[in-house]
Amino acid sequence: MRQFCRKHFKSACVYRAFIHKISARTELFSVRQSQIFLATFLIGLFLVFSPVSAADYNSGVTAKVLRKTTVTGNGQKIAYPVTDKAEVTAMVVDLAPGAETGWHKHPIPVYAYVVSGNLSVEIEGGKTLLFAAGDAIIEVVNSMHNGKNRGSEPVKLAVFYLGAEGTPNVIKPGQTERTESKPH
Repeated sequence: MRQFCRKHFKSACVYRAFIHKISARTELFSVRQSQIFLATFLIGLFLVFSPVSAADYNSGVTAKVLRKTTVTGNGQKIAYPVTDKAEVTAMVVDLAPGAETGWHKHPIPVYAYVVSGNLSVEIEGGKTLLFAAGDAIIEVVNSMHNGKNRGSEPVKLAVFYLGAEGTPNVIKPGQTERTESKPH
C-alpha cells in the first residue's frame, strides 16, 4: 500500500508531509492511524472509480457501468412502484430526423439506452437534457417531457419500463393514470 501511495504522491516527501498534516490537525490520530486512514481512503477511491469487474462472467467478458444514480433526470429521488403485479416492458423506440415523442409523462420508472443518434429532452419547467449514442437515460417520473431528434440521423432507443400490470407506461396530456395506453 505504501508503494501505491508513494507512486500517486509524486515523492515520499509529499507523502510524509500529507501524513504529518493529517496527524497534526487532530490530536485523536497518531501518525500510524493517519496512515491507516489514508490507505483506507485511497482504497475506497480506487474501488469507487475503478472499472466494474466482470469476475463473475467467463473470460472474454467485460462490464462497464454506464450510469449509476439515485435520482432521475430532473433530480427526483428514484422510487419503484409498490405492487404485487410488477410488469417490465422492454421496447425499441425509433425517432426519425425531426420527429418528437410529443409531451407525455411516465407514472413509473423508465430507463433507456441510446443505441444511435442524438436526442434532446425538454422537461416541464424549461430544463433540456441532451443524450448521444452510448448514453444511459434515467427518465423523469410524473413530469411532462418531450423527446426530440434535432439531428439528421435516426435516434434508436432501447427503453425499459418498470411498471405494474394495468398501469400505463406513458400518459399524454388529458389522460389519466388508470387508462391503459400504448408505450411511446
